[in-house]
Amino acid sequence: MINRYAVAALAAMAALGTSALAADKGEVELAYVEWSSEVASTNLVKAVLEDMGYDVKITPVSAAAMWQAVGSGDVDGLVAAWLPTTHNHYLEQVSDKVVDLGPNLVGTRIGLVVPAYVEIDSIEELNGAAERFDGKIIGIDPGAGLMSKTEKVLEDYDITDLTLVEGTGPIMTAVLGDAIDKEEWVVVTGWTPHWKFAQYDLKYLDDPKGVYGGEEEIHTIVRAGLKEDMPEVYAVLDNFSWTPDQMAELMVMNQERRADPLKNAKLWIAEHPDVVASWMPAAESE
Repeated sequence: MINRYAVAALAAMAALGTSALAADKGEVELAYVEWSSEVASTNLVKAVLEDMGYDVKITPVSAAAMWQAVGSGDVDGLVAAWLPTTHNHYLEQVSDKVVDLGPNLVGTRIGLVVPAYVEIDSIEELNGAAERFDGKIIGIDPGAGLMSKTEKVLEDYDITDLTLVEGTGPIMTAVLGDAIDKEEWVVVTGWTPHWKFAQYDLKYLDDPKGVYGGEEEIHTIVRAGLKEDMPEVYAVLDNFSWTPDQMAELMVMNQERRADPLKNAKLWIAEHPDVVASWMPAAESE
């Protein structure tokens, strides 16, 4: 049987109109946070640029370190900027040193998430249900903008009976899944798009004070000077755009046992040649 990833790689090269055997065009480095959405998008961009002949390094770091790296020019860019709310304080620190290429995905959201069977619907009801939640809100890595927003939620809503627990994305989803298996109450920090919404019946708790903000976008940010140094890379990053449903397809693939995000990105490329072609620089897509 022909390996489906080998077929995907060949199809991807054809879709890009380039060859992976092309002469090396230089090194590109991208930073990202290890959220499932950003693992998917960053590996996808890596696969596209590698098929164009670039040597691409992707580095997982904290949100703060990600922004510092692109601001200092230590990395070339990122496709993981949640704006205008979650990462706005990071952008303000480096705004004069980076270029915002705009959204690569629209229709995102952050907030507190519970299983649909949980019998409260608003953040305002958390204190009264603290015992059912074992006094915990299950969070992710402490440097994430979502965590700082959640700390403000605790303050603004005067939530004193629950504690925000630091962790990681995988730990958060593991705790969520275990609680659902036992039909227990659990509240976690959440964001859309994320594969957990495809796997479980979940709901966001209402945020009447609007602390988490409204609908967000994921932006592409690059270092100053990239357009002049690597115009082809700049053009691909500038053109890169997809939908939440398309991202969800790749995120679900990445949840398979022993999944390889880069191989899955190549498979996704093979299955969406027209989308990928729209990201190519004008000279490449003609």
